[in-house]
Amino acid sequence: MSPALTEILSSARVVSLPLRTRFRGVVDREVMIFEGPNGWTEWSPFLEYPDEEAAVWLAAAIEFAYGELPASHRTRVPVNATLPAVANDQIEKVLSRFGSFSTVKIKVAEKGQDLNDDLQRVWAVRSMYPDARIRLDANGGYSVEQAITIAGAMLENGVPLDYLEQPVASIAEMADLRLSLSKAKLAVLIAADESVRKVSDPMAVVHAGAADILVLKSAPLGGITRSLAIAAEAGIPVVISSALESSVGLSMGAHLASALPNLNFDCGLATASLLAGDVTREPLVPTDGFIDVRRVDVDEQKLDLFEAEDHRIDWWIDRLDRSFKLI
Repeated sequence: MSPALTEILSSARVVSLPLRTRFRGVVDREVMIFEGPNGWTEWSPFLEYPDEEAAVWLAAAIEFAYGELPASHRTRVPVNATLPAVANDQIEKVLSRFGSFSTVKIKVAEKGQDLNDDLQRVWAVRSMYPDARIRLDANGGYSVEQAITIAGAMLENGVPLDYLEQPVASIAEMADLRLSLSKAKLAVLIAADESVRKVSDPMAVVHAGAADILVLKSAPLGGITRSLAIAAEAGIPVVISSALESSVGLSMGAHLASALPNLNFDCGLATASLLAGDVTREPLVPTDGFIDVRRVDVDEQKLDLFEAEDHRIDWWIDRLDRSFKLI
């Protein structure tokens, strides 16, 4: 079932949600939510994304609100904590908001920082949470040499490294890195994120033998159904993650994770803990390392409180009109 644009607009609200700490240069997160027969859904491509990418996110939002969802295999999913590239004296404060966890994803390769900054953050997390497994997410910001250096340093110091997430930018570099790590006898898994969701063929990284794991984010990939098809075709382990959405958007990711037959890794779906405001009074935050698989009830007072300024609402409506035409 595909709605008319006027139907989407009839319930659409645009909000600007403040973050507790800067995350990849962002201090607030603008999102549009709207309601369909299944409940509320979210459309929130990042502001710099072109209309072609935004249209893929819109298809995912429409599917979640109007489409038929696959069968679920679980009622809750395990999640990791996420640490932005904060100063070391802020680490405990940020991570305490996630409650108990067994895995931490640490953001690295931040602009204005270097490998030493990243390693100091890793050592601090390792000291504070000695039982936690660690992932590093570089968003493609490392060179092959930098990725090898930090992976080697972590293994040498006994850090339980889950994987490096999108350590380098291109698929060719990912393949080169994976081969170089093997030659150096460094047992490190490589996870692909941008090399799956920001390319025309999400299978290209698999065919190139450039990744051990795929990071799947429902909205950027066009929805739950398409994400499940990619997981099935890839034939390698997947991790379900998010794109700094509100609890409504995270609910879509939770439903995707619940539909996977096998879920071998903690999911990156606990990022509501990074928000200082949300669209609901019952945010999808973790309890004992898990989030529930459920629809999120939106609170009108929250929508009013965090409503975006008029010119930003107009910007989103114009963007919606352009993106809808591309579906």
